[in-house]
Amino acid sequence: MTRIEHAALTHEGCVRANNEDAFCVRPADGLFLVADGMGGHENGEWASACIADTLRAVSLPADFDAASLAVADALHRANAIIFAEAEGRGLQMGSTAVALLVRDGRFAVLWVGDSRAYLRRDGELIQISHDHTQVQEMVDRGLLSPEDAEGHPMSHILARAMGVRDTVEVDVIADETEGGDTFLLCSDGLTARLERSDIEQLMAEADPEQRVARMIKLTLDRGAPDNVTVVAVDVQPTTSLQLQSDSMVTR
Repeated sequence: MTRIEHAALTHEGCVRANNEDAFCVRPADGLFLVADGMGGHENGEWASACIADTLRAVSLPADFDAASLAVADALHRANAIIFAEAEGRGLQMGSTAVALLVRDGRFAVLWVGDSRAYLRRDGELIQISHDHTQVQEMVDRGLLSPEDAEGHPMSHILARAMGVRDTVEVDVIADETEGGDTFLLCSDGLTARLERSDIEQLMAEADPEQRVARMIKLTLDRGAPDNVTVVAVDVQPTTSLQLQSDSMVTR
């Protein structure tokens, strides 16, 4: 069995007056989300909040595969709601989304856009999600090197986002967890200011609350022109002693 520790923080950054990011944490259900709205001011804020609210309300079956499908369905439902709202207002709005489901020794990451999911395992940092941006598509096609993609002026242009079309494709990666796994969900406000080496070093922090606080602080120290949101999720092995102690308390 495993237990989950988590921490989450969001900040409007050093330039913007409002925060278009949103997050959802349901640790008892092993469900976590970061969404980064777009469309300016209340439009992007509304879109990201819609996704967070939809995932807060979704009913999750006990079965992992069924729960993963329920999360995917909720993202599709939020996409339809945002698209209908944008059409009704005659405005363009949308959001990225990256969700993590962790339970029963398994995990699933579901995402749309360039908010990212990372996994630190055995001292190695792995980027699970794959950015849905025009620049990343050029890298994938061999038209641009990864080095030239760093800091590219078009790096903020999304190739896929929630709410901009009536349907959306949600990417999913699922695998087994290991004790000591550390997950990070974040908006691009973090990755635009922190290098991979910074993230790798900060994810080694033992305490998730200190970890997210230091990530936000370093981003702010580097100017943070965008909103920044960080959710840390640690999968800790539950020892037999802890199980016995827990059972004694509940009697």
